[in-house]
Amino acid sequence: MYQEYFTEEHNIFRESVRKFVEKEIKPHVDEWEEKEIFDIGLYKKAGDAGFLGLEFPEEYGGTPCDKLMFVVYVEELVRSGSLGVAIGVSTHHISTPHVFKMGTEEQRRRFVVPVLKGDRISALGVTEPNAGSDVANIATRAVREGDCYIVNGAKTFISSGTRANFITTAVRTGGPGHKGISLLIIESDSPGFKVAKKIRKMGWHASDTAELSFEDCRVPVANLLGKEGDGFKGIMINFQNERLELSVHAHMVAQLALEESIKYAKSREAFGKPIFNQQVIMHKLVDMATLVEIAREYNYRVAAMMDAKKNAVKEVSMAKNFACQACDKVVFDAVQIHGGYGYAKEYLVERLYRDSRVISIGGGTTEVMKNVIANFL
Repeated sequence: MYQEYFTEEHNIFRESVRKFVEKEIKPHVDEWEEKEIFDIGLYKKAGDAGFLGLEFPEEYGGTPCDKLMFVVYVEELVRSGSLGVAIGVSTHHISTPHVFKMGTEEQRRRFVVPVLKGDRISALGVTEPNAGSDVANIATRAVREGDCYIVNGAKTFISSGTRANFITTAVRTGGPGHKGISLLIIESDSPGFKVAKKIRKMGWHASDTAELSFEDCRVPVANLLGKEGDGFKGIMINFQNERLELSVHAHMVAQLALEESIKYAKSREAFGKPIFNQQVIMHKLVDMATLVEIAREYNYRVAAMMDAKKNAVKEVSMAKNFACQACDKVVFDAVQIHGGYGYAKEYLVERLYRDSRVISIGGGTTEVMKNVIANFL
């Protein structure tokens, strides 16, 4: 299946990631979910395995590959059963591409290389208490004083924010609107930087999410990415990759929920036979399988378009919306099929139901994606 997308090299890589997940993640998932944070040593293990460097050049410790190889990696991470782990160990996917594409050679060596090794943790700081989807209106202000910027403001919903060593941060260095935004690398040991609080969440329990504050935070001018005013363009650079990754999260969560539901329906008996043989359940499973299949197929197609360097802004926005809608329906029905057990923590579908809810919010809400798509109609 899907051989038009995946080669033998992809399949071999999939097996290596699957073995890593089976050994290093799955045995600890329940503990990490309960503690609401995964073991920090996982970064180093993933770095040593070469997984953190996917799509980065070898000279920086990366592992060059195509977009479909990255899709394989994301799919197998989600098979751990914890979207929190899959997200948490991968926040560098949304925080280091800006450094690599906009940064100087010194910035690449100093910030990107240690992250790809698993020695340091990075996060992306864009969302603010009063500026989520409206990126152009962020208020965190950076004023230059000599060889430093003085930063004041706050960021919220920052994945890996409680223990990141640096945050690729959107700040306002100029006037209103997108032209006044710049990107600064703010290190966690900077004077005036503080993790204001760890945010407890409905799902993604194994990952940490933070609210950050900057009070006269001093940041070297050398940590500016590109030029002042380049920030909005820099943020947009990676949005399509982030949205594809979330689309894959959605179809894989739905896939797991489907698999769990089929397994449960075949083992659970009611009215003298397995509920799988009850037509109402069988049809529900058919509908779930159809949604999963279509979402996955379209996500693969969009990944192939991105590999071919085609403009896929419209398509990746459609992919994210459709995969999220499919996932919402599938996890809902998975819990329904499980009945009371679907509401119990010892059953995986309970976690999948909670973990799935935020996918249609992160990386651009469903409503924002529709605005993007509308521009192409």
